[in-house]
Amino acid sequence: MLPANPKRTAWTTFRQELQVEATAGRWLAPGRVNLIGEHTDYNDGFVLPMALPLGVTCVAGVRGDGVVRLRSRQRAGEPIETSTGALGVSGWSELPEWSHYPLGVLREFTRRGYEVPGVDLDVDGTVPIGAGLSSSAALSCSVALALRDLFAPSVSAAEIIDIARTAENVYVGVPTGVLDQSAAILCTAGHVLFLDVRTGEHEQIPFDLEGFGLELLVIDTGTPHRLVDGEYARRRTECATAAEELDVPFLRDVASIDDTDRLTDPVLRRRARHVVSENARVRAVAEQLRTGGDPRAIGPALTAGHRSLRDDFEVSAPPLDTAVDTATAQGAYGARMVGGGFGGSVIALVDRDTTSRVVKSIREAFYARGFQPPRTFAVTPAAGAHRLS
Repeated sequence: MLPANPKRTAWTTFRQELQVEATAGRWLAPGRVNLIGEHTDYNDGFVLPMALPLGVTCVAGVRGDGVVRLRSRQRAGEPIETSTGALGVSGWSELPEWSHYPLGVLREFTRRGYEVPGVDLDVDGTVPIGAGLSSSAALSCSVALALRDLFAPSVSAAEIIDIARTAENVYVGVPTGVLDQSAAILCTAGHVLFLDVRTGEHEQIPFDLEGFGLELLVIDTGTPHRLVDGEYARRRTECATAAEELDVPFLRDVASIDDTDRLTDPVLRRRARHVVSENARVRAVAEQLRTGGDPRAIGPALTAGHRSLRDDFEVSAPPLDTAVDTATAQGAYGARMVGGGFGGSVIALVDRDTTSRVVKSIREAFYARGFQPPRTFAVTPAAGAHRLS
C-alpha cells in the first residue's frame, strides 16, 4: 500500500471542508494574448487582446467568522489563513508572493467599503505561469468576480477591472496598465477586443481563424518574465518622461511619429517611437479585421510590432527572437512576442496545414541554440470571466 501523500491529503481535506462550509460557486477568468498593442495601455492608447481557453478557476465559500482561507492547487504547500481585519497595508512581505494577488483583491473590496464577513478561496489555474499570458490577471479577476457575486453585486465590470489592477499595482508592486484585466473581464468568444484605454470604449471584433484555414500558434519559450524586477517600471517611467518633454499628457497624444524626433535623448526617442507606431498598428489591424478582410493581411503588422519591441522598446530576449525569426522563415504570416517582455511567449499566425512544420522548426532552432524545448499550442478567442456554477 502506498503511503499517503500529505499534500494531496491536505488538499482533499480542504475541498471537503469547502463543501461543508456552504460553497457558493465556481468562477473562471481567462488568460490572454494580445494580438497587437504592447506597452500602449499605460500610455492611454489602444490594445487588441483576446481571451485564451486557459484560465484560473476560483471556488469560493462564504464564512461568517471573519476568517480568510486561501489555497492554490499550484502552491499546495502554502495554505494561508488570515482575517479580513488583518489585511492592512503592512505585513504583506510575510505572505507568499502569489497570494498578494487574491488577497490584494479582497483588501480592495473591503477598503472600498464592501463588507466581506469571511471567505474560503480555492484557486486552480491552467495558464502557464511566467509565460506572458497574464496568469496573474486571471487569478485576480477570478477572485474579484467571485467576491463581487457573493458580497457586492452592484460592482460594475469597470470597477472589477480597477480593483484587480489596483491589487497588482499596490499589493504586488507592478505598475501595470489595464490591458490584462480588461481582457479577462470584457473579451467574448470568437472576437478580439478593441479597447480605447483612455475612454474605456470597447468593441468586439470578429476574429475568424477557422474560416480562413488559419491557426494562432502560441510558443511558450519557457523563459519566465518577471515584471517585478524593475525593467517594466523603468519603461513606464521613460514613457512618462518622453511625454512630458513632448508636452503631451501621454504618448497616445503624439500626433505623428515624426514628432518623436524632437526628443534629444535617443533612449526616450526609441521608447516614444514604439508607442506611437504601435498605436497606429493596433488601429490598422482592427480596421482590417472589422471589415471582414483575410486575417493573413495583418501578419506584417504583427512582425513589425515585434521589431519595434525588440529594437525600440528593448524588451525582447534571444528565445523570443528565435521563435519569431524561425516562424516567419517557415511561412508564418506574422509573429511577435506578447506580454511585458524579457521572456514569455510568442504568437505566430500560420496556415493550419503548416503548423506542424513550424513547430518542428522552432524546436530544432531552440535545440541548436541550447534553449529548453518550448511549449506550443494553438488558441482560439475564448469567453471572458464568468460564473461556472
